Amino acid sequence: MIIDSHQHFWKYDPIRDSWIDGTMKTIQRDFLPSDLGPVLKKNNVDGCIAIQADQSEDESNFLLNLAEENNFIKGVVGWVDLCDPNVDQRLAHYSQSPYFKGVRHILQAERPEFMLQDAFLNGIEKLSFFDLTYDILVYSHQLKNSIALVSKFPEQRFVLDHLAKPPIKSGKLGDWKNDIMELAKNTNVYCKLSGMVTEAVLGNWSKEDFRPYMDVVLDAFGTERIMYGSDWPVCLLSGNYTEVLSIVSDYIDQFSVQEQSQIMGVNAYKFYGLNQ
Repeated sequence: MIIDSHQHFWKYDPIRDSWIDGTMKTIQRDFLPSDLGPVLKKNNVDGCIAIQADQSEDESNFLLNLAEENNFIKGVVGWVDLCDPNVDQRLAHYSQSPYFKGVRHILQAERPEFMLQDAFLNGIEKLSFFDLTYDILVYSHQLKNSIALVSKFPEQRFVLDHLAKPPIKSGKLGDWKNDIMELAKNTNVYCKLSGMVTEAVLGNWSKEDFRPYMDVVLDAFGTERIMYGSDWPVCLLSGNYTEVLSIVSDYIDQFSVQEQSQIMGVNAYKFYGLNQ
């Protein structure tokens, strides 16, 4: 079983989706289940987790509706305002859906200290009550604050998106490696092997470019706490789905069948509590 732990859908709106700027014309259009379904089938991927790309409850509703209509969408990581004093009510509302598996706030767009403010911490604290996960989307310079965040909630399930966007273009490891090793000491934290091709030179990379970074993550998290994610359709800026999948599948070919199964599907299934 292969589960793509990280992909997006949207009906493109140039105002709402202003982050998709003029350098990203490839993805300045709608991307819906009708686009992804055949791609997953072609690559023998059994299902996916739809991750929020917009900071609104409309986004959560949109993704949940798609999950209800498309069996291959196994779960949704949506958005609620974790700083809202009434966050309990919003989490209770969304937790009524069997597809609502977790929450993400786009922390990479915030100041590093944002994630350690009391209001945000209050929201994170509520997640475990509803058995919800949290996806950490940060740049590498925000990792130290991320370490402080996860250490406050040892019972909360966290997963780091895109390896915290290491400096793949430069080929350097630097502080990123040390911070990843420190973060992984918190056994409640997982890491997605996702988003790598857009941190490399777009459209001009080799699989060897990613090996040093995957080596670090494997050493830090082990095969039981890492999972495959495509970051489709954002990945299309630098490679097609099959190419992105093969970066991970070729890398883990050295592992046992059980370990490969963990990385490609079992870990995501367990982490997000999938039930179908």
